[in-house]
Amino acid sequence: MRPVVRGDYPKDEKGINIQFVKYAQARGELIKRMGEFCSYCEMHLDSSLAVEHVQPKKPDGALTEMEDRALDWNNFLLACTNCNSTKGNTDVILEDYFWPDRDNTFHLFRYSEGGVIFPAIHLSDTEKLKANKTILLTGLDKRPLNNPEASDRRWQNRRETWDIAVRSKSRLAKNNCQEMREQILETATGHAYWSIWMTVFEDDPDMRCRFIDAFPGTDRTCFDTAKNYASVVGRGIKR
Repeated sequence: MRPVVRGDYPKDEKGINIQFVKYAQARGELIKRMGEFCSYCEMHLDSSLAVEHVQPKKPDGALTEMEDRALDWNNFLLACTNCNSTKGNTDVILEDYFWPDRDNTFHLFRYSEGGVIFPAIHLSDTEKLKANKTILLTGLDKRPLNNPEASDRRWQNRRETWDIAVRSKSRLAKNNCQEMREQILETATGHAYWSIWMTVFEDDPDMRCRFIDAFPGTDRTCFDTAKNYASVVGRGIKR
């Protein structure tokens, strides 16, 4: 997951916090700050990108929506159909999971060949448990190998993007020039899946810097510029 900065409440022309009447009204502001990407799987979507409630507005068993959740800017992220439906109305205790707007999620999850996501190997047992719970909550473990018609193509898209990123890196090694780097950046922003590009190009600080800058809302404080943009061990993104 890409660590993102959602930022403070958007304000009106008078500098007053906007009070949303419907949570869908926050979609434009969220996209402006974090881009048209799912906050969980990192898929790029021009449409069908929903305002996602971190804590569900109507958790299982509730008779009505909880207004303090439904319209709270600090409870909003963006999600694709698959992540949103998988997460569903499962009520969550925030501290039991990792969140892209609060934690350095790039440091906490490992992306590997084939587009598979695991907890990072350096985590403690407690952190690995929390990372696994996060993966299961959003369905990022799903790999529909035997169903080519499956509507959930998140894993397939990650796998294809991994292969594209590897080929792009190979071409750069043969023709390392500014134009090639710009072309790779255009390819990356077009295919999305930021974490895959950051992983494949982990030994290229220039490309890592470009990826961080090109995807709106990426939290730069999660990366150490003095260490080739390696992820910072600490967390510290505040809601």
